[in-house]
Amino acid sequence: MMRKKRKISVVSMLHYIRLVYRSGLFLFLLITYIRYRLNRGEAITVSFERMPVILYVIWVVFTVEMIMRFFPSGYESPGCQKQFARNYIKSGHTEITIPDNNATVLVALVWIVFNGIFGALHMEGILDDGIMLLLCSAYSVCDIICILFFCPFQTWFMKNKCCSVCRIYNWDYAMMFTPLFFVRKSYSWSLLALSVALLIRWEITFYLHPERFSEATNDYLQCKNCTEKLCAHKKQLQSLWKQIEEYSTERIRRLRK
Repeated sequence: MMRKKRKISVVSMLHYIRLVYRSGLFLFLLITYIRYRLNRGEAITVSFERMPVILYVIWVVFTVEMIMRFFPSGYESPGCQKQFARNYIKSGHTEITIPDNNATVLVALVWIVFNGIFGALHMEGILDDGIMLLLCSAYSVCDIICILFFCPFQTWFMKNKCCSVCRIYNWDYAMMFTPLFFVRKSYSWSLLALSVALLIRWEITFYLHPERFSEATNDYLQCKNCTEKLCAHKKQLQSLWKQIEEYSTERIRRLRK
């Protein structure tokens, strides 16, 4: 019997839209940076600022995305929406269980050290602002890849079942904009400041209301109440990839006969 395929959810579709325009932004920055390096002209930040409309649009898009995270929304992932009181559905249990909580310290340390290396290279003049902007843009693409396809933090550190119960879901923008700390521009530091404010808000809510973050005490995090259905979507992708591998193996076997 063939399994019934699930339609992609609205939330997942929005993730794909973000993946497209963030990938486009990365390619744009990469091409701009390569041209700058080849021509040895003005700094990439200067070139970027000569296109104020593009700069303004990019700044507004990311600013709006972050501001929306401060409020409840039906168009955001349950992973970041569990912090709000309206999404707290009492399960009847009182024992709060968050098994991946200790891993957050390790993730923070790894991220700080990893980006600290790039920061040190930047301060030594080995890396320029252009590389830091490219790094930031690459992080933004990887952020969506983590949500849609594969998340190393989930697999290697957090060990959680899905994004909905992820302890560090709202760390994404702060992690994404970490390299902007070394780019001394008002537009870069404003994005970083807003992302840090988002992270602080998340952490304060966690320590004040940990029951909202636990699947044991919050039924909103149960699979039956999930509006994202990314797990089903990922299984479909894995099934498709397996079919492609089987087809390729069979084709190779026939060609070798």
